[in-house]
Amino acid sequence: MSDITICTAFCGARKLFSGPLGEVALHVKRALEGGAADAIQVFDDSSGRIVDLDLRGSDEEIVARLSQPAPVYRGRYRAPTALSDALPAGEGQAGEPRGRGRPRLGVVAREVTLLPRQWEWLAAQPGGASPTLRRLIDSERKKPDTRQQRRRAQEAAYHFMLAMAGDLPGYEDATRALFAGDLGALERHIAEWPEDVRMHVLLLVRADGGAEG
Repeated sequence: MSDITICTAFCGARKLFSGPLGEVALHVKRALEGGAADAIQVFDDSSGRIVDLDLRGSDEEIVARLSQPAPVYRGRYRAPTALSDALPAGEGQAGEPRGRGRPRLGVVAREVTLLPRQWEWLAAQPGGASPTLRRLIDSERKKPDTRQQRRRAQEAAYHFMLAMAGDLPGYEDATRALFAGDLGALERHIAEWPEDVRMHVLLLVRADGGAEG
């Protein structure tokens, strides 16, 4: 998930506002102060799950509290002794003294088994084996996993549908079509749902960038 949480608020079946969580919270606060007739629910667009809001304090305090990014782990992987044979000078184990000016970072030891020609290739790379492995891993992590993206989009749509449309006609058929990846059938089964609910379901499903028609 990105550091900025994007959410959508619904007042009954009507979409109230969509945007960063802090801004959504302020719109919810205004709606409650205005005597909103229907129940208000806020959904995390990345998961489709309901978000509980803390609306205490001033607008500035609410936004500051809800706009804090999720903590990010800043440690890095350190290969075990088996890998150290291919490391350049200075790339010692976690407990050894580090070069001047190098930060102490969290490390995790794992066994790596490679063929001799693979060790030779790693040792010949600029900086040695450890930086090369990190670069390779980071490069692979940045590649989009379309199947995983599609699964996340389906699960987000499912959680939203369960909360907002679990008692609406066609819900079970719509759920089956959702996980079958049949967008056309899904659209047919939710055609009679309230417009804002229907449109948000389709928005969440299409968040994977590759929904089937």
